[in-house]
Amino acid sequence: MFATLSDRLTSTFKNLRTKGRLSEADIDATVREIRRALLDADVAVPVVRQFTAAVRERALSVEVSGALNPAQQVVKIVNDELVAILGGENRPLRLAKNPPTVIMLAGLQGAGKTTLAGKLALHLREQGHTPLLVAADLQRPNAVTQLQVVGERAGVPVFAPHPGNQGHGDVDPGFGDPVGVAREGLAAAHARQHDVLIVDTAGRLGVDSELMAQAADIRDAVQPDEILFVIDAMIGQDAVATAQAFADGVDFTGVVLSKLDGDARGGAALSVASVTGRPIMYASTGEKLTDFEVFHPDRMASRILDMGDVLTLIEQAEKAFDADQAEAMAGKIASGEDFTLEDFLQQMQAMKNMGSMKKMLGMLPGMGQMREALDNFDEREVDRIEAIIRSMTPAERRTPKIINGSRRARIAAGSGTNPSDVNQLLDRFAGAQKMMKQMARGGGMGMPGMGNLPGMGGKKSRGKVAAPQRKAKAKSGNPAKRAEQERAAADRAAGVAPRAAQGSAFGLGAAKEPDAVDPASLDLGTLGKFLGR
Repeated sequence: MFATLSDRLTSTFKNLRTKGRLSEADIDATVREIRRALLDADVAVPVVRQFTAAVRERALSVEVSGALNPAQQVVKIVNDELVAILGGENRPLRLAKNPPTVIMLAGLQGAGKTTLAGKLALHLREQGHTPLLVAADLQRPNAVTQLQVVGERAGVPVFAPHPGNQGHGDVDPGFGDPVGVAREGLAAAHARQHDVLIVDTAGRLGVDSELMAQAADIRDAVQPDEILFVIDAMIGQDAVATAQAFADGVDFTGVVLSKLDGDARGGAALSVASVTGRPIMYASTGEKLTDFEVFHPDRMASRILDMGDVLTLIEQAEKAFDADQAEAMAGKIASGEDFTLEDFLQQMQAMKNMGSMKKMLGMLPGMGQMREALDNFDEREVDRIEAIIRSMTPAERRTPKIINGSRRARIAAGSGTNPSDVNQLLDRFAGAQKMMKQMARGGGMGMPGMGNLPGMGGKKSRGKVAAPQRKAKAKSGNPAKRAEQERAAADRAAGVAPRAAQGSAFGLGAAKEPDAVDPASLDLGTLGKFLGR
């Protein structure tokens, strides 16, 4: 969603890195570009003014003028201010001292409240709670049925005493009173000992007095601990006005952003917390019930500035990967056993459980520079590889060397691919096996074609790339320097330890820091070749 804004900000900061000192004109030009980027992203104008004023004031202060790297300091300031307008820090859900904790969902029709009710219920159930969903939306056609389906998929019971509008015209008062349903749902939660109650309320196509009055009546009936305003992150500037109207009419306590995986400009997400003063607590990022995450302002700011979101990636990996399987795999690699196609299939299934491959790669720092390659990445290649491996016999998965021409033809026919696709997979897998063996022998993760990474190989490392021989320095034209070179050469010939470099301590020269890896120099095509054609 924030791709355009991220690209604009990254381009702006790239121009700063070439300058050792920043003048007032440089800072003004940078702030001007940031203002344009935010306005293009549909951020509310008052928020843009507040944001750029804070950035300019801090950028002109002592903290930048005295910094060793002014450009990086400006990036840090922008990151800090982004975190501030996104709410500062994550606020956890407030749980009632005496259960059940009542959570009421409010918002416009089409914002995704019903689906989000199921996502929130599943999220709380995974944390050990026992939620109950209440179908208090009796006006939208088939809303009750939809909530029942979502609740069944989430494994959460649904309290729905009335069927609501079945799509046969206007709602009949005989279908039931939403306020009464909410009140009965609270009583049912007490009786059945549910510790969380989630009330799904009706929405409208626009803000009107009837909607506000009904929402206020439900609020008064159940006395919710949390009122979450569900807002569509794709509706732009109107999101801010709608949020402010709900804040005045119902007084919600937190915001949930839905459809954050869309391709809109995302200004609503950057504006709503600052305008309403209510924190963004959760974000819905896809169609599946598991596409739901706690909103962390600092992590979202890092994503916008193309600095990645490694913490969220780690959290998703911890959920998807089985700890015992990971430990067994680590022990297998350390003992020098062959990495088999069975192991590869197991790891690939765990990665699929983490969600979209594009989304995972997008959480890595610097991947915004390869957005076009990411967009062209075909998620179906993972399914093709899985189909090929599943078409093999257990013996073929354990020992791929036995796969001959006839076996390749059979595997290709069983997986709906070509024999050349099977050959490519086996060739790539042979390279992966070789890398695993190097890890077991050398104790370091040697990337194919790159040698062992600095500091990861020991004395017993094998397969290391030999360091290039140093060329002999030409003799200096300076007599004193030339004499020093000749003495050093004589010392080396006699086996005498070299003299300490000037300015060093304990006879050791200053260690040279390894060069940083430029994300733009990485080739995403390598990953594409491994997973696809």
